[in-house]
Parts: sequence; C-alpha cells; structure tokens
Amino acid sequence: QVQLVESGGGLVQAGDSLRLSCAAYRGSVSKYVMGWFRQAPGKEREFVAAISQNGGRADYKDSVKGRFTISRDNAKKMVYLQMNSLTPEDTAVYYCAADETPYFILRIPGLYEYWGQGAQVTVSS
Repeated sequence: QVQLVESGGGLVQAGDSLRLSCAAYRGSVSKYVMGWFRQAPGKEREFVAAISQNGGRADYKDSVKGRFTISRDNAKKMVYLQMNSLTPEDTAVYYCAADETPYFILRIPGLYEYWGQGAQVTVSS
C-alpha cells in the first residue's frame, strides 16, 4: 500500500504563496487519483483539489479556483499544491490523499483509502 508524506507547510502572511508537496512511498502512484483536503479547527475535513491519474484533469473547491494549482509528477511519485494569494481563511491542516479508483476525480474524503499525516498552513492577516 502507498504511504503519503506531506511537506511545505508553514506560517505566512496574507497574500503570500506556499507550495505543499506530497511524496508517495511503496509503489507507483500513477494508478491513484490524488487529492488535497484541509481541516480547520472545529470544522469538518473539506475538499480542496484533486487530480486524475495521468494529470489530465483537475478539480478545485470554488473558493480556491484561480489561486491554487494541483499538479503531479508520477515519475518522481510527487503531488503538489501551489497556493497563491493566501488568506487567513486558508488556515488549516492540509492532507494529501490517494485512491485507486476508475474515476478521474474524487471530491469526497470518505472515498479515499490512503492519507498523509497532514501539514499545518497558517496564514496571518
């Protein structure tokens, strides 16, 4: 089974950018749909972005469209989330997820089988 490890979180100011990385271990990632989710204190985990197995399709939460970009490099077993124009509302723990599914995109957290440990992103005003 694949193991996912996120990195790249941190404390930034509003308007800044961050790039989260998700490294996959123990197997190929090319068969997995990959997603990014986030969870703020006291809130449910929510969909942020997802990318299809070959990277040809991507989907985003409405509030991050135009600011966030998900990408993947299957050869390097990496998935990225480039986050620009960050706001305090983006503050959360961000999780990388993977699932072997025939679908190109998954938006529901419960449908993902594998999860990383999370990376904290804090945006100050």
